[in-house]
Formats: sequence, C-alpha cells, structure tokens
Amino acid sequence: MEQETLREWEHTCIQEEPPECTAACPIHVDARLFLKEMARGDRDAAFKVLARTMPFPGILARICNHPCELKCKRGEVDEPIAIGLLERNCVEQTNGTVRVQLLPRREHRVAIIGSGLAGLTAAWDLLKKGFRVTLFEQSGQLGGSLRRYPQNILPEEIISGELAILETLQGDIRLNEILDGPRFEEICREFAAVFIDRAANSGCNLPLIRDNMGEIAIDPASGATDREGIFAGGGAQSSDSYSPVNATLQGRKGSLSIERFIQKANMGAGRENDGPFQTRLFTNLSKITPRPRVQPTDNSAGFSADEARKEAGRCIQCECLECVKNCLFLEKYDGYPKKYARQVFNNERVIYGAARTKNQFVNSCSNCGLCETVCPTSFNMGDLCLQARRTLNEQKLMPASFHEFALQDMAHSVGKRFAFASHEQGKNESAWLYFPSCQLCATSPVEVLSSYSYLRQRLSGGVGIMLGCCGAPAYWAGREQLFRETMAAVHSQLQQLGNPRIITACSTCKSLFNEHLPAMDAVSLWQIVAEQGLPVENGVKAGATVAIADPCSSRHDRDTQNNVRQIVQSLGMTIEELPLSGDKPECCGYGGLMFNANPKLAQDVVTRRVTNGSGHDYLAYCAICRDHLAAGGARAGHLIEHLFPTVAGGDPAARGWISWSERRTNRARVKQAILGEFGEKGVDEVNMYEQIELEIAPEVRRLIDERRILEDDIRMVIDHGERTGKRLLNRQNGHCRACLQSENVTFWVDYTPDNGRFTVHNAYCHRMKIVGVK
Repeated sequence: MEQETLREWEHTCIQEEPPECTAACPIHVDARLFLKEMARGDRDAAFKVLARTMPFPGILARICNHPCELKCKRGEVDEPIAIGLLERNCVEQTNGTVRVQLLPRREHRVAIIGSGLAGLTAAWDLLKKGFRVTLFEQSGQLGGSLRRYPQNILPEEIISGELAILETLQGDIRLNEILDGPRFEEICREFAAVFIDRAANSGCNLPLIRDNMGEIAIDPASGATDREGIFAGGGAQSSDSYSPVNATLQGRKGSLSIERFIQKANMGAGRENDGPFQTRLFTNLSKITPRPRVQPTDNSAGFSADEARKEAGRCIQCECLECVKNCLFLEKYDGYPKKYARQVFNNERVIYGAARTKNQFVNSCSNCGLCETVCPTSFNMGDLCLQARRTLNEQKLMPASFHEFALQDMAHSVGKRFAFASHEQGKNESAWLYFPSCQLCATSPVEVLSSYSYLRQRLSGGVGIMLGCCGAPAYWAGREQLFRETMAAVHSQLQQLGNPRIITACSTCKSLFNEHLPAMDAVSLWQIVAEQGLPVENGVKAGATVAIADPCSSRHDRDTQNNVRQIVQSLGMTIEELPLSGDKPECCGYGGLMFNANPKLAQDVVTRRVTNGSGHDYLAYCAICRDHLAAGGARAGHLIEHLFPTVAGGDPAARGWISWSERRTNRARVKQAILGEFGEKGVDEVNMYEQIELEIAPEVRRLIDERRILEDDIRMVIDHGERTGKRLLNRQNGHCRACLQSENVTFWVDYTPDNGRFTVHNAYCHRMKIVGVK
C-alpha cells in the first residue's frame, strides 16, 4: 500500500471526524469529551478539556453564546444538552488553572492594539508560541468591554485573575496609551506585525480604510487588512451580531495569520476548517431514548453537582462506528477502519509482515461486505484486508497456517476424487450445466443428486453436470494466480461443453462467476425452482415458521433472496425476517476463511448469531451457513433438504454437524453416483492406509475436526507408525503415539491397536515446517 492509498482509505472512514457540537464551535472546543468528564463528575478533567482550546476559560466559559447547542444531535431526539450552563458550572465550581508550556522565545515582536476578546486571544496565542508581544490599551486596565458584563455573570476579580496570565507569559502590557495616527505609524515601524481589536478601536483615529459600518475592513478568512502586516478582528459588544466566541475566533485567526506572515508561509493553506464547518461524522439516532433536559432547582445558582452530572449524562457521545456495531471482527480488535488501515500500512511497509497479530488481523475478516453496507461512506474492510493478503502473498510473507487447510480442501474439490464435467447422460449437447458447488455436495449428497434429476425433468435442451470448486478459498486467501487458474479451468470446461448456462446452488459461486466470468450469466437453482415449480406437492413441516439466514454472498442478489422466499412460502412455511438480512446479512464465520485463520473468532460469530436468534428454526440456502449454525447448537436446515426431503424423520433442522472427513466422503459419493449413471465405475486408486478402520468416540471426533485433522491424516500417521515401528508406547495405559510430517503440518496421534482396528484417543498437529535453526 502506498502513502496516497493509505490517505484515501483514512479519508473514507469518518470515525475521527468531530461531532456536530465541536464543528459548530468557532474555536472547536471538544464538547463531547467535556460532557463525558462532567457526566463522570470530574470537573477538574472537564476544565482541562476547555483549557486546551479556550483562551481565558474562566472568562469565556461564563459568557460564551454556545452556538454548539444549536447543532447538538441530542436536540434531534428531544432537547439539546445545556452545554453553556455546564461550562459555566465547571469554571465556577473548580479551581482549575491554565498551565502553558512556553516555546523558546523568538526575536520577532508583535503589537496588539486593544484588549477586547479578539486582541486578548491574539496576544495569548502569540505569547504561547514564543513571540514577543506588546499589548496597547487606551484605558487604565485590560479587558475593555469585558468589564461591562454584570458582576453576577462575570465578576471583576475573575477578569483580572484570568488576564494576569499574560504577564506570566512575559507579555508587555502598556495601559493608558494614546493611539492616534502618529503613534500608530510609530508602532507599525517598531513591530514586525500588528493586530487591531476592532471592538477596542472606538475613539482611535487609525489611518486605515473603514467599511460602511465605520469599522476596519478585513479579509474574513485571514483577518488581513489592505495594509501589509496589519491584521484586525473582533467587533463591538453592543452589536446585535456580537458573539464572544466569534470574537475569540477572529483573534485566533489573526494570530495564525501573523505567524505565517512573519514566516513568509502560505496564508491560506490548510485553513478550510477555521471556524465553524460541516462535519462528515454520522451518528445513528434510531436507538437513542428521549431524556428530558434537566432543569436547575435554583435558576440563579445554576446546576447542582448532581444536576450537572445528569444533564451531561444526556450526551449521546456522538460517533459513527456503524461497522463495529455490526461486525464482531471489527469489535474484537478494539478499533475502527481508519485505525486498521494504518495498522495494515505499517505491517506492509514498516515491519514487513513480521507481526503475527497483524497478519492474523487481516486474515480474520470474513470479506462479507456488511461493513460497506452499513457505513455512511461505504468503507469496505474486506477490500482492505484482501488487498493486504495479496501483498503478503506477493512478498512471500503469508504464514501458510492461515489458509493451508482450506486450500487443501479446495485442491480435493478440483482433484480427481471429485472434479467431473459432462453432458447429461445419453446426450451430446447441453443448454444448461448444473454446478451444485463443492460444499453442498459435501453436506447434502443425496439431495444434490435429486436436484439434478429435477433439473433434467423440468428443463429442455440437456442439463450437464460439473463437479468442482469456484476457487473461493484461493480468492479469499489472496492467492490471485491460483484463483485465476481455477476460474480458467472452469471456463475451459464450459467451452468444451458448448458454453451452456450454469445453474448453481451456491450464492458464493454465483457471485464469483458473474463477477469474474460475466459472459457465463450464472443463474441460481432457486430461480429455476421458483419458475418451474416445486418438486413435491407438500413441503416438509408445512405451516412452520422459519428464520431465513441469507448468506453474506447474496447481499447484492435480491433476485435470489426473493426466489428463496417465494419457494419457502410455496412450501407452506411462514417467514421470520432476521434483523441482519436482505442487504445486511451477517457472515457465518466461514467467509474470507475466518474459520481457518481465527477459529475462536469464527466460533464467537456463530455463537452470537445463534444467541441472537428468534427461537424459530433457521432455514439456510448456503451449505456452510447451515452447518455452522447447526454446529453452534441451532436447529438449522437447508432449503434443498426441504425441497428434496431425505433426512430421516423428515426434519432437516434436526441434522447435526458434519465433519470435514465426511464432507470429502460425500463429495466422492456424488461423483460415484454420477459415474454410475454413465455405467462407469470410479477409477480412483485407493491408498493402503485408507483401508485402516478407526474407532473414534463422538467427543474425540468433534475435537479432531475442530483441529482440522482428517481421518485420513490419522490413518497415514498410524500406518507410518505401524510399518516403521517409529512410535512411542505408554506402558501405563497401553496407548501408542506416532507422528508424521505432511507438507507443512506435523500430525500426532494417540491410539491403541485392537484386533485389526485402531481406537483413536487423541490427535493434534502443528501447522508449520521447521527448516532449521538460524
């Protein structure tokens, strides 16, 4: 990933955008954090938040006209937070002091004429940056019009105490100055730049062009006048449009412009968000409960401590996180897409894939696309992670363990034990080609064969059959070359069969085919059934209510989703729509090879889906969705099992989980049955170890399946141990332990020989290859 690409990813995520209140504040006080601290009852921490951006917080927090409240998102639900009253409560009830870290003193001298809020702010900001500031005031004390506020709002001692910090910052304060034209010209010659507070300009006869209102004309963006080096800001307090916080902003703008003027820097660069601006932050208010505004018991005294906490507690702490709220993967890693994009960049360009935790992160995403659907700016975390996986593969830094098992299973699906393509038996051309998918054949072999018979009965022109894999595991693993080779093989076989139209029972297959081989125009089995009619008059469990589990790969395929619902209703069932369905289906933990790279997270995903279920049976039309939901303890059936009922007892949802070993056996059964129709017998050779008979208790079978160990792997280890004698014997329990390295995996098996059969007690493996010591 290049820096420019990283910036594009970062810009797409809006989580770090400021909330409406902060964006509306001319000086961008972090009102969200301020309210969070006030809700905790920590006024000292809240004061520090104000002091970060607010000059003279003891003054401004008392008189601010709080434009932030007009933009408060809570106000869209009921009433805005009383931010102004809370700021006042904070500074009145705390002894917070402003601490300033002085920068090294600079040689440049700046003059400030007038001590209204604009002039005071300009002096404050420039002194903090190390400039030598002299403040000229006509009257005998600083503060000018600030001292006209009623004492109960802004006491004299508060003004004097707050402004004393200017002397602490080594400001040169000159009172009772006569500021006429000659004196002004003298000041201009003496100082590198001058800022004029327009609120304090009354009575001065300064030789500057004035606007129609009798004020000094300025550029609103920078505060520059028509005379080089002279800047101005602020306005008369008596004006109807006067705003204390806007006056503060103009002083701040002027100080920044003076700094850039002295440094001969670009005056306007990077100042798009000076003052109020429109934030891009999205905050979902759909689940926010109305809470009435807290009214102070004593209006003259303001909020009590308890009232202040309650009112601040009404703040909804605006943020987006729409993707994190809906994705366990994003939630688990305790961040958000912009943060994750930086991590991916650093992993690629700084530490070169050396951090296993970061590698696991990019390989744990299910690539389901839910984040893009719920994100206001369509940030697709799956695309980011997939790009990172491809880079790791290109750099040869991808740990084999993340995807090896899934890629081996894919190799089985495209290998001689399963792969097959032919016209319909007895025909030499096909208008259609049935591609049921490797996973559906692995879980529902009898139903696949029944559905193939159905298609041949209902469709004319011949229906061929193709057994294989669409290449999804390679695609998700970031193995682009392998994926392209797999797609090319499918395309080649399709051409050899005369380019029939593909029918598939898998949404993932359909999605990948139509994206990467669009001329194929793949169609769903469910569309054919919806158009041609049910294969049976009465469906299984007619009258039952089922919750349809849309696969994540059907997110943008509303036609297939509608076809499925049409079929389910035709079967006499009532549909319950899950919250995450339609364009927002949640992954089952298999997509993106999450189950392989991060099994614990995949299990958590399934558990959450099952826990959040409605209590009704699930009806899936993705083989893996059905299996994962069933493995998680839910009652789940596949649509094909309802259409072609063969499950014992007539209850598809009662069928349990299926091991990976059974899946391979089932695929072979489908191929053998198809070959049988052609009068052929399977020619696949059988290895000697495959004849070993195993006895495995159900709990052990489940354990080894979770460890991605096949029964054939166990047979190879036992065969090796028995033939070579390379095994250990536990004399206490009679168990043998043998091991065998196969490619990047070393398998260990504890077993006991038993009259030609072998009882398996345990098995585990290390998915790594030890090549030596560095």
